[in-house]
Amino acid sequence: MLASERNGTLYVGVTSDIANRVWQHRDDVVKGFTSRYGVHKLVWFEFHEAITEAIAREKRLKKWNRDWKLRVIEKANPLSKDLWEDIL
Repeated sequence: MLASERNGTLYVGVTSDIANRVWQHRDDVVKGFTSRYGVHKLVWFEFHEAITEAIAREKRLKKWNRDWKLRVIEKANPLSKDLWEDIL
């Protein structure tokens, strides 16, 4: 999940190349939701063995309400630290 700031606008996505995809969002390489709302900070992520599992998880997360997403972030990353360097 990406966020604009702590408790800010959230974005949920799936990728097979997290470092490249986060870079694209951080540098506004692809115009869209994240560039429009300044959503550049990686605040939570998880890995899956198969892309089908990752896509299913993404679909579930997108249906979650905002408070549930914030709780997941808060539990794993209480300071909403940008985890960009953790994935490099």
